[in-house]
Amino acid sequence: MNQSVRPAAAASDAATPGTLNGIPRQPAHRPPPGRARAPHSGRDAPDVGVTAVETAAAVGAAAVGTAAVRSPRLRFVARLGRLLPTPTGTPFTFGYALVLAATSMVAQYADPDLVSSLLRGSSTDVAHLAQNPVLVLVASALWIAGGITSPYAVGFLLVLTALERRIGGIRTAAVFLLGHVVATLVTEVPVALSVLAGHLPDSSLHRLDYGISFGVAASVGALAGLLTPWLRWTVLAGFGCMLVEDLIAFTDPMTNWGHLLALLIGVATWPLIGLGRRPGGPVRGAPTTGPGRGQEAGPRRAP
Repeated sequence: MNQSVRPAAAASDAATPGTLNGIPRQPAHRPPPGRARAPHSGRDAPDVGVTAVETAAAVGAAAVGTAAVRSPRLRFVARLGRLLPTPTGTPFTFGYALVLAATSMVAQYADPDLVSSLLRGSSTDVAHLAQNPVLVLVASALWIAGGITSPYAVGFLLVLTALERRIGGIRTAAVFLLGHVVATLVTEVPVALSVLAGHLPDSSLHRLDYGISFGVAASVGALAGLLTPWLRWTVLAGFGCMLVEDLIAFTDPMTNWGHLLALLIGVATWPLIGLGRRPGGPVRGAPTTGPGRGQEAGPRRAP
């Protein structure tokens, strides 16, 4: 074969080495497909990238994780967990529940004579209210009448947790204490007047009265105001009918009247806690600050 070699100096491109005539120029080296070349930093650096297989694996793992997060079962568990108090989400209810659990354990397992003495010392009867009203009002709210399995114990956890998540711990504590204190005083004052008038014996001044039921009833009334209208009146009607049935049974009329009064006290707090208000959200029924239907967003012109 007669092939001539062209000198490098005769090449049109000075930077290109000499080539044989008739042999096409080979293409420059390129990175293999599926790898991204890293930007040059001034020094010879190795190619850095993510292969197509690694990318697909990462996308698949992310899809699996997203599907797990959006799983209906996990969402149900998360919503169920919000029904119970937590130390960070509902600190007032959580701390109060621990205290009630401790006193319930004492009432269950301590010496019966000691328990009887503690309960009588915490009773909000007329005699104790006349001597140490503040102390006895606080002490009586540290016990659960009927123990930790009482319906009011379950209601305490569910109702106060929901209420505190809506209006905060301070206002929840205010609603609970308002119902507990006012309902206790209103039911005990008639007892004192009846004893003075001679309609009741002197032993009525030392009736055993303690528990959290008045505070829970007031919290139910307050929470009803934060629900949707149909659910609000359903809760009030259902709980009110239960209290009326207890009153008709006439087993403990003073306490039963106190429950109804505490429920009304909770309803009376609706303007104070903000009817339909959620933490950080607008009041239901209030006009929004943004443009309404048929209005254009834009700066207002000065009048």
